[in-house]
Amino acid sequence: MKKISLDMLMIMVGAFIFALSINLFVIPNELGEGGVTGITIILYYVFGWAPWLMSLIFNSFLLIVGYRFLDKKAIIYTVAAVMFHSLFLHLTVDWSVASDERTVNAVFGGLFGGIGIGMIIRVGGTTAGTTILARIANKFLDWNISYALLFFDLIVAFSSYFIIGSEALMLTIVMLYIGTKTMDFIIEGVNPKKAVTIISEEQAKIAEQVTVVMDRGVTVIYGRGHYTQKPKEILYIVISKQELSQLKKIVKSVDKNAFITIHDVRDVFGEGFIDISK
Repeated sequence: MKKISLDMLMIMVGAFIFALSINLFVIPNELGEGGVTGITIILYYVFGWAPWLMSLIFNSFLLIVGYRFLDKKAIIYTVAAVMFHSLFLHLTVDWSVASDERTVNAVFGGLFGGIGIGMIIRVGGTTAGTTILARIANKFLDWNISYALLFFDLIVAFSSYFIIGSEALMLTIVMLYIGTKTMDFIIEGVNPKKAVTIISEEQAKIAEQVTVVMDRGVTVIYGRGHYTQKPKEILYIVISKQELSQLKKIVKSVDKNAFITIHDVRDVFGEGFIDISK
């Protein structure tokens, strides 16, 4: 129950921040947006229809579609996100920020939008609309959620060209990109992982130091050198970015001639990291 309450708080705050991105930065500067929000903004520019109401109506229909593809938790969280987002869009409609620089507003529109949506997605919800399509693409095609969302959002954003013009469209694309990178940061967290491969003649000593000093597991992969045809034991270790410096010091102290490759890792599941069932 405590986790659900914290998740709902996160969704509420995220929906509020996302609403601010629309009412403070996007609409006052006649910029576009992606997804259902982008469609509601176009309708607002053309017909003056309230974005909060159109968002609630369109997302309600899309939730019916998403119900078949999202689990029960995601549906409940998404309903909450849609309701909060529409509510905050309505409550902050008269809010403003003292800035007439469109480029600055586009940057902050992207930051606020990315933070808001990222917070909602991080706890397992969506803002409906194209976010549902992005989660479906992630579930069945293994697409990165942030970039899948950018893909679907750009389709809507480009369609707003005839309403907002070329300059506003270019700023909108910049805003969406900033939002995507910000969202990626919020979803993935501030603690990226690194996968390290080590080839050394002193692999046993290095593995022992990593296990004892760093308290990290080490996987031994058996291979051989192509030129020498000698068998080799290759060490494979997954650590946080902050632990990388310590690992380098260990390897350097044991074998200065060791061969090391370091790879960025997006998701790590298993003992010592994230439970794969979550």
